Amino acid sequence: MNLPVLVAEPSADYALLDSGHGRKLERCGPYRFIRPEAQAMWRPASLDWPADAEFIGGSDEEGGGRWHVSGTLPASWPIEQAGIRLHAACTPFRHLAFFPDMAPHWQALAAVSAPGSEVLNLFGYTGAASLVAAAAGARVTHVDASKRAVEAARANAVLSGLHNARIRWLTDDARKFVAREIRRGKRYDAILLDPPKFGRGPEGEVWDLTQHLPALLADCAQLLDQDSKLLILTTYALRLSSVAVDALMRDTAFPAGQIESGEMAIREAARGILLPTALFSRWTPDSPPPVAPGQH
Repeated sequence: MNLPVLVAEPSADYALLDSGHGRKLERCGPYRFIRPEAQAMWRPASLDWPADAEFIGGSDEEGGGRWHVSGTLPASWPIEQAGIRLHAACTPFRHLAFFPDMAPHWQALAAVSAPGSEVLNLFGYTGAASLVAAAAGARVTHVDASKRAVEAARANAVLSGLHNARIRWLTDDARKFVAREIRRGKRYDAILLDPPKFGRGPEGEVWDLTQHLPALLADCAQLLDQDSKLLILTTYALRLSSVAVDALMRDTAFPAGQIESGEMAIREAARGILLPTALFSRWTPDSPPPVAPGQH
């Protein structure tokens, strides 16, 4: 099996500057950040990493630790990614309020979005993918269990000048929402799933990736038909294998088409090293979306 790697390249407002010794140095807008990165097992290009903030991880790999800020750093600052604008920020969970490695998926989504098309963004977080699809004219349904995340996504829509775009902003449990859409006979042209390893819905519903993903994926397949264009699944639970995720996708009753699975990575600006970040799998009706420059 030849598993591809989708590579996010440095951009004007984001770059992985250096990595190594279990950490990574990033530029986000005008600021620099250091975050833990267990997979960066190599030596960094430089030992001198000036940064505006560093996340010092705790003993809890699911979110323990805190940011240590050097000098003055705003609560948020505007950046541009994939033609849309976002509020970047240092979040309590070590993130920067968006995931730059999703750039290849944003490109694939933009390619299948058009006026009148229907896009479902499950676990939509701060809305980058939703805004990319809306900017291309699609009608978007954005679902996230976190009210705060949905509010941040709406704020990003305003920042991007897309506050009047056709986007439904829903704070809901993904599994319950998809089950209701099946009963309504709904269909979508494209679906994105970016589920966490663990999580809770707005009413305390428990989400466990390995336990609940197969049923959710099967339900999402029922929202596609022969005219649908794309389903993308990503997971940051790197203890899983892309081979296992590929097998799950192939075991799911999608309409006729092809499955492509592999890894996602960010290219380090200093040396071109690929830092792996996540696993992906995507269904397309006939052939995978074209590979963009910089993807392998």
